[in-house]
Amino acid sequence: MTLRLGSIAPDFEADTTQGPIRFHDFLGDSWGILFSHPADFTPVCTTELGLVAALEDEFAQRHVKVIGLSANGLAEHEQWIRDINEISHVKLSFPIIADADRKVSVLYDMLDYQDATNKDQQGVPFTIRSVFIIDPKKTIRLIMTYPASTGRNFDEILRVIDSLQLGDQYRITTPGNWQKGDDVIIHPSVSTEEAHTLFPKGVKVIKPYLRMTPSPF
Repeated sequence: MTLRLGSIAPDFEADTTQGPIRFHDFLGDSWGILFSHPADFTPVCTTELGLVAALEDEFAQRHVKVIGLSANGLAEHEQWIRDINEISHVKLSFPIIADADRKVSVLYDMLDYQDATNKDQQGVPFTIRSVFIIDPKKTIRLIMTYPASTGRNFDEILRVIDSLQLGDQYRITTPGNWQKGDDVIIHPSVSTEEAHTLFPKGVKVIKPYLRMTPSPF
């Protein structure tokens, strides 16, 4: 199955650093981020996991549950978490999936078919840096895939969550380089007349198809 925006995130059972889970039950009514990293005890991944741990309060404020994954076992995960906490001065508390058999990685198409060095000793590919943002209906709302060599910008992931959540609550979209608090775009389905009722902070008509209003936040 090819996963696209709008697909239902596949459910699965897996062992994690916080015990066995069923993915949909783990998410419950929350938003979720599933993100994979190539391997434990690797430099880029170590910095990434430290960043996510430092941002855990930001994700919690947005009602987002975070769960990581790599093609390693639980014992390796547990040892590596100690390194992450020491290096980044954090206390990592989100679960990390142990996917040594690649079952979840195959389900979400996260294996690396490009980088010949990103393989285990048996030549089986490790995962790439995939990110899935999933809403409370278990719908995939964002898919991002990074090469193994490039660490992710998790501030951008938070920015997308803010945009998605705002757009779900109000009939708006967000412009390029939008940041939380910036003006937003009134959705094309809203007439200008209706917009004046829906957005009492004001409506700025730049073009008939481009109308801005201050952020509802």
